[in-house]
Amino acid sequence: MALLRKNHRQRLGGAVSPVRESEEEEDVIPVVICASEERMGATMATINSIISNTDAGVFFYIVTLRDAVKLTRRYIEKTKLKGIKYKILEFNPMVLKGKVKPDSSRPDLLHPLNFVRFFLPLLDINHGRVIYLDDDVIVQGDIKELFNINLKPGHAAAFATDCDLPSTHEMVRSIGMQTTYMGFLDYRKQEVKDLGINPSECSFNPGVFVADVKEWKKQKITKQLEKWMEENFRQNIYSSAVAGGVATPPMLIVFHEKYTILDPLWNVRHMGWSPDARYSESFLQEAHLLHWNGPFKPWTYPAVHLELWERWFVPDPSGRFTLARPDSNS
Repeated sequence: MALLRKNHRQRLGGAVSPVRESEEEEDVIPVVICASEERMGATMATINSIISNTDAGVFFYIVTLRDAVKLTRRYIEKTKLKGIKYKILEFNPMVLKGKVKPDSSRPDLLHPLNFVRFFLPLLDINHGRVIYLDDDVIVQGDIKELFNINLKPGHAAAFATDCDLPSTHEMVRSIGMQTTYMGFLDYRKQEVKDLGINPSECSFNPGVFVADVKEWKKQKITKQLEKWMEENFRQNIYSSAVAGGVATPPMLIVFHEKYTILDPLWNVRHMGWSPDARYSESFLQEAHLLHWNGPFKPWTYPAVHLELWERWFVPDPSGRFTLARPDSNS
C-alpha cells in the first residue's frame, strides 16, 4: 500500500512517493510539517516564522492529503513564501485503517495528518535528522539551534517534558492541564498496568520534536506505535482518558524513558487551552517557540496572544483561509 504518491507515477515497490517542488540539499535544516486544507494558513504562518528568524537554509517537507496538494502549492507560489525550498508529500489515510476510531470529544484530533509523525521513516525524506512541528506553533528563535541539539546515544527523538518551567506550571494549574501519564493512559486496563509506568511520571509533548530517522528505523518505532494504535482500537486503553486525543499516548508509551529532553523554551505550550489564561510578556519574549496546543487556536476567536501569531500570518491568495476576529464576519 502506498503511503504517499508522486503525481501519477508510483515509485517501484514503494511505500512512499513525493510531489517534487525542489530537490533536497544536504546543508539545510529539514522540517516536517503538515498542511490540512482547513488549517492551511496555520502551516504557512509557521513556515514564515521559521524562515524569518534564521539565516540557515531550511527545507520543508509539507505533508498533506490529496485534495489539498494544489491548494498547498498555490499558497506558497502566490505569496511571499514562493522562495522557500520544499517538497509536498501526499499522505494516504488508508494506512490508518484498523488503528483509529472516532471516539474523541475533539474530532480535529482524529485528522489523518495528526498521525504523520508516526510514519517518519516511510515519508520520502532524504535526511537522517529532521524537526517535526505541529501547525499551531510559531518559531521565534533560530531553528538551527533546535536542530543542533545533542541527541543521547540510542535516542531516536528529543521532546519537551511537561514538568519543566515555573511559568508553564502556573499555566497548567490555572487551566487544569494534564502533565503526567495518568492524564493520558487508562490505568484501569491491565495492558497499561503491565507497562510498569508510574502514573505520576511526567509526560511530554509530541507536537515539537527532533528525530533521528535512522535510529527510528533501527528501533522499529513506527511498528511499535502501530501496535499500540491497534491495541487501543480493540481495548480503548487510552482514547477515553482525561487528556483526550489518540496521537499522544502511543508516543508516551513507546518513548518512555527513551528520549532526550529539549530546552523547554523550544516548546512553550498550553497557549490554546484557555481563552483567558495568559503568559507574561517578558516570558513570551524569551520563548524560542510558541505552541497553541488545545482547542483555542490563534486564527480563531477567542484565543490568547493573537498578536504573536498574527504577525507571521500570510494571507491566503485563494481567500479560503480567513481569520476569525470579533470585528469580522469570517
